[in-house]
Amino acid sequence: MLDDLRTVVELETHSSDKAMLTAGLSGVRALAAERLGPPDVAAVHDGGELGDVLELTYHGTAPGTVLMASHYDTVWPTGTLAAWPFTVSGGKATGPGVFDMKTGLVQSIWALRGLRELGLPHPSVRLLFNGDEEIGSPFSRPYIEAASEDALATLVFEASGGGALKTARKGVGLFDVTVTGIEAHAGLDPEAGASAVHALAEIITQVTGAAAPERGTTVNVGLVSGGTGRNVAAGHATAGIDVRVSEPSEMARVEEAFAAVRAADPRVSVTVSGVWNRPPMTQNPASQRLFKEAQAVAAGFGMPLEEISVGGASDANFVSALGRPVLDGLGAVGGGAHARHEHVVVGHIPERTALTMGLITALA
Repeated sequence: MLDDLRTVVELETHSSDKAMLTAGLSGVRALAAERLGPPDVAAVHDGGELGDVLELTYHGTAPGTVLMASHYDTVWPTGTLAAWPFTVSGGKATGPGVFDMKTGLVQSIWALRGLRELGLPHPSVRLLFNGDEEIGSPFSRPYIEAASEDALATLVFEASGGGALKTARKGVGLFDVTVTGIEAHAGLDPEAGASAVHALAEIITQVTGAAAPERGTTVNVGLVSGGTGRNVAAGHATAGIDVRVSEPSEMARVEEAFAAVRAADPRVSVTVSGVWNRPPMTQNPASQRLFKEAQAVAAGFGMPLEEISVGGASDANFVSALGRPVLDGLGAVGGGAHARHEHVVVGHIPERTALTMGLITALA
């Protein structure tokens, strides 16, 4: 499994590098074929400028289908590997994308291999690999939703939360504020100007006022730009905003709050645009039952299994919002997602794979 992990990590797959994504997915497909043999059904969906989606279905010995979803793209630009090679030392493996989430991808392939080699009863398994998760899965979302429609369960192989499965995630909204003012010389004709930058400063306090931490809603203005010079009343300014919500009802409230923002100076116009990148992943009844099943499997191994709610989003959010059974965090145990200390604890790889095998067998 570590050899396969090395192979996958050394296939650099930055979300915006189409050529490398294509080569990386070809490598993943070859690895699946080597470990599992040819699939009974295969489909590739062309992502255009984004990463393609690959679906491989292997027939089982029991009714129904389990969807195992993994993304093969990473946040790491092409060339990162040269200065940060895949390394195993002190019980940890490190390298770009090893934690988020190439270890989980390898575990999903090996879980199915284990079921087949041991002759364990299992439903059919559909492996789905997408290459745009790190940028919000704009292309792959409908394929994920369609693949999960008839699934007994959707298992997402994002990294665990310290070993815990992720049963709740926040939804994510990406919004932009555009402010248009009137340019003027700051010294010669200050009254003629209507500064977009000054107005944006007011508006930032308005949009951040929409936060409701007690309900799990946060608002972060992470990008600000505007103006052409320090001696010019700015004619243009923008802000990029990240919104996280735990409750679906908060999406409408935040939208209403953003639609109401105004600048004090009537000469300044304000536009707020954006989308909800992912809905919240909530603990629907079907997913709660699935987690209890996973707990029972883990207990049979003598392994306690906890659940956790996290602020980040994943492709599991899409499935959960449809009320379908989904579990996330079946991937690696480790840390450092999107950081240079990204790593996985090697000793947990086989036990996480066994957990997946046990859960799929329990669904047979």
